[in-house]
Amino acid sequence: MSTSLDCDVLVFGDYFLDLVITGLPDIPRLGADVFGTALEMSPGGAYILTTALHRLGVRVCWAARLGNDLFSRFVLEEAQKEGLDTSLFEFLPAPYRSLSISFSFASDRGFISYIDPAPPGMPPEESIRRARPRWVVNLPFDGAEESRRLIRLVHDLGGRVYTDCQYTTQTLNNPGLVETLSMIDVFAPNLSEARQLTGAADAETAAEILARYVPLVVIKCGGEGALARAGGEVWNSPALPVQVADTTGAGDCFNAGFLYGLLRGDSIETCLRYGNICGGLSVTQVGGVRGAPTLEQLQSYLQEDMA
Repeated sequence: MSTSLDCDVLVFGDYFLDLVITGLPDIPRLGADVFGTALEMSPGGAYILTTALHRLGVRVCWAARLGNDLFSRFVLEEAQKEGLDTSLFEFLPAPYRSLSISFSFASDRGFISYIDPAPPGMPPEESIRRARPRWVVNLPFDGAEESRRLIRLVHDLGGRVYTDCQYTTQTLNNPGLVETLSMIDVFAPNLSEARQLTGAADAETAAEILARYVPLVVIKCGGEGALARAGGEVWNSPALPVQVADTTGAGDCFNAGFLYGLLRGDSIETCLRYGNICGGLSVTQVGGVRGAPTLEQLQSYLQEDMA
């Protein structure tokens, strides 16, 4: 029987190899060649959140699946260089390519992505039981009973669930989705995802609707900062005034800062500030992880902020 890992946060989710093109004069469209001025290749997907947490000193494990292809080898090498815990990595004896081409602008970005079909792998409950984490991130967000079973397992083992739903076409009317949502401890969509789910026109209304089901709702609003709501209590935190180079990974870096604060037992207002600092600093560099701050950089920024 394998021993439990010393893990604060367990991250689920596939890797992506991100090719980020910036300096585009226009949005890509059919029938036109559009050239950017810069290209960055870096690991993406769940790698970004894992690395951002690691740089803040959080004990984080990533239940990653990698194949025997060039993309997977690149991500593994970068993970090892970063010093990530690879004990929950699952190595598939076949290619498992996962690619995302990002066309990035100062205000937003779009993706063209591809991922190979994955063969059956390690059951997620096996990783949960082995890690026994304080928080689990990126469990499936859908109306399936299987997803709720995993949430119950996390709770039974003394952990809590933080969900960033990522891009979604669902609404709260989807069968089973409200039941799943009501079991989550922290729900942290971005503004477009919150609007899609609720049909609300603004962040405040979306947060009010979501807070009917979730103990704590956090909505990331990009350049407008972030807000949180628990019951009838609302907190707002402004974004950093930074020069934006690339918004890829900003939401993941926000999540890392917010989780860092939760693990410390800090106030919601302070957690929002950590999130906005980490997300804001991340957009000053091209690529999802290049700008993710270390704990020393976060503390330095906080000291300057209070001076």
